[in-house]
Amino acid sequence: MKHFSWISIIQCRRSLYGLYPYKASMIGLESLADPSGDWDIAETIGKGTYGKVYRVNNRKDGSQAAVKVLDPINDVDEEIEAEYNILRTLSNHPNVVKFYGMFYKSDDLSGGQLWLVLELCNGGSVTDLIKGLLMRGQRLLEPVIAYILYGALLGLQHLHNNRIIHRDVKGNNILLTTEGGVKLVDFGVSAQLTSARLRRNTSVGTPFWMAPEVIACEQQYDSTYDARCDVWSLGITAIELADGDPPLSEMHPVKALFKIPRNPSPTLRNPEEWCRSFSHFIAQCLIKDFETRPSVTHLLEHPFIKQAHGKEMALGQQLSTLICEQQDLGCKLKTKHERINTRKTLIIETSPDDDLVNLEFLDEETIIKHLSKRYDELQIYTYVGDILIALNPFQTLSIYSPQFSKLYHGVKRADNPPHIFATADAAYQGMVTFCKDQCIIISGESGAGKTESAHLIVQHLTFLGKANNRTLREKILQVNPLVEAFGNACTAINDNSSRFGKYLEMKFTPTGAVMGAKISEYLLEKSRVIKQATGEKNFHIFYYIYAGLYHQEKLKKYRLPDKKPPRYIENQHGKVMQDIVSSKLYKEQFDAIQDCFRIIGFTDEEVNSVYRILCAILNTGNIEFTAITSQHQTDKSEVIDSNIPTSFSAALLCIGPEELTEALTSHCVVTRGETIIRTNTVDKATDVRDAMSKALYGRLFSWIVNRINALLHVAESGMNVGILDIFGFENFKKNSFEQLCINIANEQIQFYFNQHIFALEQMEYQSEGVDASLVEYEDNRPILDMFLQKPMGLLSLLDEESRFPQATDQTLVDKFEDNLRYKYFWRPKRFELCFGIQHYAGKVLYNVNGFLEKNRDTLPADIVVVLRTSENKLLQQLFSSPLTKTGRCQRLVDTMEMMRHPEETTNMRRQTVASYFRYSLMDLLSKMVVGQPHFVRCIKPNDDRQALRFFKERVMVQLRYTGILETVNIRRQGYSHRILFEEFVNRYYYLAFRAHQMPDSSKENAVAILERAKLENWVLGKTKVFLKYYHVEQLNLLLRELIARVMVMQAYTKGWLGARRYRREKEKRNRGAVVIQSGSHPPAFGPHVSEEQCILRSFFPFHLFPSKGKRGGGYPFCFLTTSSVKFPVYYTALTYQKQDAFLYCQPFHLKCKLIRTQCALTKIKVGTLTFAGLPHSFEPLIGGQGTVPRGPGERRGRGGLGGRRLGIVLCGSPKGCPHLAHGAYQSPAHLV
Repeated sequence: MKHFSWISIIQCRRSLYGLYPYKASMIGLESLADPSGDWDIAETIGKGTYGKVYRVNNRKDGSQAAVKVLDPINDVDEEIEAEYNILRTLSNHPNVVKFYGMFYKSDDLSGGQLWLVLELCNGGSVTDLIKGLLMRGQRLLEPVIAYILYGALLGLQHLHNNRIIHRDVKGNNILLTTEGGVKLVDFGVSAQLTSARLRRNTSVGTPFWMAPEVIACEQQYDSTYDARCDVWSLGITAIELADGDPPLSEMHPVKALFKIPRNPSPTLRNPEEWCRSFSHFIAQCLIKDFETRPSVTHLLEHPFIKQAHGKEMALGQQLSTLICEQQDLGCKLKTKHERINTRKTLIIETSPDDDLVNLEFLDEETIIKHLSKRYDELQIYTYVGDILIALNPFQTLSIYSPQFSKLYHGVKRADNPPHIFATADAAYQGMVTFCKDQCIIISGESGAGKTESAHLIVQHLTFLGKANNRTLREKILQVNPLVEAFGNACTAINDNSSRFGKYLEMKFTPTGAVMGAKISEYLLEKSRVIKQATGEKNFHIFYYIYAGLYHQEKLKKYRLPDKKPPRYIENQHGKVMQDIVSSKLYKEQFDAIQDCFRIIGFTDEEVNSVYRILCAILNTGNIEFTAITSQHQTDKSEVIDSNIPTSFSAALLCIGPEELTEALTSHCVVTRGETIIRTNTVDKATDVRDAMSKALYGRLFSWIVNRINALLHVAESGMNVGILDIFGFENFKKNSFEQLCINIANEQIQFYFNQHIFALEQMEYQSEGVDASLVEYEDNRPILDMFLQKPMGLLSLLDEESRFPQATDQTLVDKFEDNLRYKYFWRPKRFELCFGIQHYAGKVLYNVNGFLEKNRDTLPADIVVVLRTSENKLLQQLFSSPLTKTGRCQRLVDTMEMMRHPEETTNMRRQTVASYFRYSLMDLLSKMVVGQPHFVRCIKPNDDRQALRFFKERVMVQLRYTGILETVNIRRQGYSHRILFEEFVNRYYYLAFRAHQMPDSSKENAVAILERAKLENWVLGKTKVFLKYYHVEQLNLLLRELIARVMVMQAYTKGWLGARRYRREKEKRNRGAVVIQSGSHPPAFGPHVSEEQCILRSFFPFHLFPSKGKRGGGYPFCFLTTSSVKFPVYYTALTYQKQDAFLYCQPFHLKCKLIRTQCALTKIKVGTLTFAGLPHSFEPLIGGQGTVPRGPGERRGRGGLGGRRLGIVLCGSPKGCPHLAHGAYQSPAHLV
């Protein structure tokens, strides 16, 4: 079967914007008529959502229409479905633009085009009309405005009566005809209101016209709206008809979205110049509470609108006169206001201020002033050369939709304003162009927006590398939300703080299609499970699952209390249960996590096991111990009898409660072959309990990551783009071991940044003899040495002290003071258990209390043995897998073997958290160094997490320690790309030389390429070309444009060669005699087979395979077609003549694909019909190898080819070959 290209216009399913419950239909693109036979493009008249709008002429009657050309068709989303459905069913109204049909123009090279042919409204939009009048010092009269609004209201009434919300009413979408007609257009974001759901909750539209309730849906989950949002938009349009622009039009569109819900309802600029009824009409439309806002039906009876009733003809003629006058003057105006989800988008034009390198005066004060101004305009992104600065807006911005993604796809960085999508696109294009891995390093303080930036990068990379199936894209997009639910938590400075390091590698094919993903996690903060600092919370998942199970009434099933919260999640305010029960967010997040599990591919059994382990952890935290006195021992502990959580936890873990109790309250010691059971003290039992909870959570988290990798990772080799989202630099009132590890990791990332931006570049200046001024920067290498060197680094000293059983936190801090003779280390005299570090980002005071115990992270072997006896397969797996050097779960091993040697996987006192951390850094760097780096520096504008608040001093500190000023200097003066002559010439020689020339890798040829590309300010070293950051982008763009032209030439050349082969084959066949014989009996093919019909087209290759050698030694035929058969051919007969085979063909449009299979053809698609079996006119002819198609009365015999089977033959017409439809058939032959 041939695979058709389909556009699924499924009107019964919900789309991204909410579509229609009409009867489902599926329109095959191949079945749509080609517009070339009916319509000729005359001129371009505008741009629509997905392409240009043209004026077209009808070839038959000369009438004119407008056509919206949508290309390429494989990039069409649900907006097109929405517009098609509305136009198809609702365009029969005088105030809605007429729909003439949909056509498909096929183009194998660039992709097909979908044509929507509409009524030509050659009077332009009302926006063009009013702006033209205002330029001439005129304005619309009130009766004409009433007439236009009357027409718009009638059109909206028609839509609303059919439960359609337009959602983008504005002057540009109200078109006029030269006869004075008023038409509503552009239904790409319209939504259907079903009888069951009379409201919507998707924020979409053009900002200045959007109603407050629509904007609220962007940030408030429970916000909804109904059809009266169109009434608000019409009120804004009324102001536009009077003043020429909507209110707030002088603002940036995204800032307008922020202001509209907060400002009072807008009014006319000069209301005294207009009648009172017009102002009242606008006031009615712009009531902020949409529940009390009138409907369009009520507004049709408003006094201002009623002045147009009965005067339509006169007012239409008056409007027609205005249109004609404006067209005579040639007024053509364009509006700057665009819908929030169009290809043109809302982003304002680029300016030199987008890049700090372009600033004329460069100092800290200038940079701060510049960033503050941009932030006030909600321009949160700024370039420093090829590095992106991202200021956290602390609010949701509407600049991340798929339509914005289309802007940042294979274009120059300077063509669009700075954006996180541009960085993602630069990495993607670098990967595809140079076939080299890329990595994007996102750094900044905690709360600066790193995690959200990582989300957006993954979103855009998924868009750029469109996978072959939507399922894979959906899976990849669910990875971050899932792991962050388990790995993120609320801290004192960040409500969604990453408590682990994450490196996500997105895998791509050589052509750039995403094919999988792999995630690596580092240093999960397991101690948060058992204890949180004041004002902080446990990991998100505990609150999500509690809320979800509460609303599903499953708390009893998972043994969770419904009144008092478990110890691990309770806080000092005592309102945890109240928050869990009342928080709609927690419940929605639980539903989202369930969707994540399902979409990625976790089974129900696995998800249930995850929930059981999480609930077991919460119950384990509630286990309490009490001290008892015995005859021989006074510090013995036991579980309190009334402590039900022990049995609950054991039941959830599928282990015996007695075994769990024994493992918590005692431990085994083997001495000289004798096993001694010793009891634990209350403190020791409590530590064991908490250690078990941490181990359960840590290994569960690691298993989830491994399972995601197994479901998304692919074995095929390819390229990848890595995204690093690691915990930000932290400095709390009380900083412990976790903050030390986090800050050391940030020191390492800063060192990596310094090396790539400063050190390596300046070293190459000296070695290559390039005269470039050196930029001084703060090198943090000595601080890293203090932490990581052996044997006297801080982490080595910590590990050494952890091995001594008698060591205390006091002896640890004394050891630090005695051995760390660095200016970056100090010990305050007034705090005994503290030490200070001068980090690159500032001074941090660490409290050593608990350092040793946290570093040891001891898990008793008794606990491991008990958990391995669990009947839960997942739990067995968690504690049967050894840990890697980075502390993650590794491969599975035999459970019985691990039970015999539990110490081999507990790593008890062998691997410390510090050693895991050291290896984690090594592993992370090994992944990063193989790729080309791209840097995103996230900045936190204030500590209060408030939108539109820019604290200059706070930003200044971050700019200083991240080295932004020095980075600006080196990007302005330096050369960020240094490429060997050989590599440069091999990469770009197409730009200056012919493809077949293959020039030498010399300095002269490199110069020739640079000059041909018209680049300036480059420098040549001894062996390398030194380029500015923008040079490589320009070269890559030129190279991509050249390759695109070459592909066009190749396509035309292949077409010409194919046509020439066909002509030659035809000529050859015409000269030769085509004879089909079997022995001495030529077959009779009937009178309808002409010489022209016996041509074997070269477009359909077939193969002959040698016989296995039975009687006759013939060549059994195996049929093979190309994968895409588009040529008019069908098959009528197939036989053999010695070692030659002839395939007889007749013209017929057979659109099918023959699949490689071992069975007979049983299903075929012809046109748009699918049927099982074959009708009489397409009967398969199957016979033995000695059986040839026989004429009437011909005797069946062996002939000269033996008795083997022939291939399948499709017979298209019993008339042409009557004997072929009635031959004697045998068993099926091979169809290849």
